[in-house]
Amino acid sequence: MTSKIVPQPGIMDIAPYVGGASKVEGVKDIVKLSSNENPFGASDAAKEAYRRAAQDLHRYPSTDHAELRAAIAAHHGLDPDRIICGTGSDEIIHFLCQAYAGPGDEVLYTEHGFSMYKISASAAGATPVCVKERERVIDVDAILAGCTEDTKLVFIANPANPTGTMIGGNEVARLAAGIPEQAILVLDGAYVEYVEGFDGGAGLVESRDNVVKTRTFSKIYGLGGLRIGWGYGPKEIIDVLNRIRGPFNLSSGQLAAAEAAIKDHAHLEHSRSENTRLRAWLAEALAEHGVASDTSCANFILARFASQQEAEAADDFLKARGLIVRRVAGYNLPNCLRITVGDESSCRRVAYAIGQFKAGVPA
Repeated sequence: MTSKIVPQPGIMDIAPYVGGASKVEGVKDIVKLSSNENPFGASDAAKEAYRRAAQDLHRYPSTDHAELRAAIAAHHGLDPDRIICGTGSDEIIHFLCQAYAGPGDEVLYTEHGFSMYKISASAAGATPVCVKERERVIDVDAILAGCTEDTKLVFIANPANPTGTMIGGNEVARLAAGIPEQAILVLDGAYVEYVEGFDGGAGLVESRDNVVKTRTFSKIYGLGGLRIGWGYGPKEIIDVLNRIRGPFNLSSGQLAAAEAAIKDHAHLEHSRSENTRLRAWLAEALAEHGVASDTSCANFILARFASQQEAEAADDFLKARGLIVRRVAGYNLPNCLRITVGDESSCRRVAYAIGQFKAGVPA
């Protein structure tokens, strides 16, 4: 008998998100460089705050996240009333699609953009629209040309994942000014903290009524295992998003750890400076072995090989040596591997292994 219980149109067209691998069968001494995690982990202050929160596991958490929003606002010079917190920035992305896009609407993203844009748009019943980039860099003219009267959301990551490239503030402002009046520009800032002095578009959010930015504690703050993110936008949009946000979407432990993390400036500065140093070293080391990459502004390098076959062979070679990186064919980059910038030992292991691979050493 055929069941009459069916999901909403478009749901079964969604390919489930697949995270970075963390183990290789039969291989020990694994170094995971597939998920852009902070190799230095969370700060000691965040860990201690999380431990203390365990004393009150029987209590419901705050529903308004007031203390965390205040800490975020103080750190970034923002209005706490225009901040919303979620389970990773993914949830903020999902809220935006749920609240502002539906059947008959279009959601734009770029060809190498984060896969959650397409997933969240499809889940809301909207039509995802992919536009071309130019040499792995967001093309503002292509986005504007792709907009129609049905466009409701435009997503860009800046710096972008998995390319690591970014566009300047003038180009972002041009995009915000040029999209249709019914559309919202969403600036995904998961990697903003790796760019010294960059506000992730906060000034643009302040000056316009059609821009929202999202951020995460998963990357530089080392809290990927807790899933904490936030968004900042016009008060009217944040009010809409809060109407569909679950009242207890963040636990007490998440709130406490994130608040402590954002107040620990020393850990952030150390993580950023080491990433900057080791990212430059790794890019140069790979280039010496004939593996090119664009200038990265994030905590990973997109290593480019001559073909998909060579990229996959390099990945297999690395895995055999306990080095797990990320294939990105699903992001329309079949000849590339995304390699997280780890600690110094990890970077040196990767460079040495790539050198062996290029030299034809047997796997």
